[in-house]
Amino acid sequence: MTEQELSNAMKTYGDTVYRLALCRLQNAADAEDVYQDVFLRLLEQRAGGWDGERTKAWLIRAALNRCADLGRARRRRGGVISLDEVPDMARPVDQEAAELWDAVGRLPEKLRTAVHLFYGEGYESGEIGALLGVPAATVRSRLRRARAELKDLLGGFDDGKSLSEVDGTYPYARRAE
Repeated sequence: MTEQELSNAMKTYGDTVYRLALCRLQNAADAEDVYQDVFLRLLEQRAGGWDGERTKAWLIRAALNRCADLGRARRRRGGVISLDEVPDMARPVDQEAAELWDAVGRLPEKLRTAVHLFYGEGYESGEIGALLGVPAATVRSRLRRARAELKDLLGGFDDGKSLSEVDGTYPYARRAE
């Protein structure tokens, strides 16, 4: 892969990789490490002939794998940083959206990842299943469980709005520069 191809991939898919890492790890420094590691690995790949979708799928899979590696290392260290301790993370301005996405951050990792990829990145359940290596039905089950847990966490939040309709503000929208 040439430096120009890498630069194009970073411009096109960099935000997606960073948002996914931030959603999974809930730590800006770790998300930046994942971002760097994933694109360094892409540079080492002989991916020059890949089309855009194959590159994007590879980057997402590599980011998920790297997040899992860091998650295991974090559990061994015994330390977890809460979202409140991350000062440079983008936060929604709308209070209702802020409460909703804060609740999403408290979901178990598998549910949080499914919600992020579905609502934040716009993937369909079949695509998410392919990325995560699980059946599409499992993704739909995770989304259903996530919605049920969110409803409980938010005290019966159900005014007919979906996650994407609450101001459309997504907290992991920008990578910190």
